[in-house]
Amino acid sequence: MQHNEKLMEALSDLVKINNDRIEGYRKAMEQTDDVDLKALFQRMTEESTVYINQLNEELLKGGSGEERNTTVYGRLYRTWMGVRATFTGKNRYAILAACEYGEDAAQRTYEDALRSDISMPYSVREMIANQKGALKSSHDTIKTYRDLEKVVQN
Repeated sequence: MQHNEKLMEALSDLVKINNDRIEGYRKAMEQTDDVDLKALFQRMTEESTVYINQLNEELLKGGSGEERNTTVYGRLYRTWMGVRATFTGKNRYAILAACEYGEDAAQRTYEDALRSDISMPYSVREMIANQKGALKSSHDTIKTYRDLEKVVQN
């Protein structure tokens, strides 16, 4: 049963980081008037919504309730984004750099789950790996946007 509890905790952490991601992108959408960024950020929130549903399904199968919380770290980070926006205005580069930082946190959380010694069914490990891969692609998209914005500013 302890392995099951550890798996449930890991899945819960993945839900939380996706909840953080959704809240972070909602905050980013508030900080920009750029239609292209709003559309990109909306796509990222929809992506995390799908992952949350998949992860919560596994939590329910394992006997846990659905996870709806965010992490304390994520709440602090979003507060920092708000303070930073006050000083930088609606600066595309700053918004994208903050989003990339959040994407890095998501990658670390998924990597921790995959590298852990927690026993998990192959289907769950595969789901986590697939989500991590898709999130890596999203990270790279954000990084590309950020890098292009840096070139434009120089």
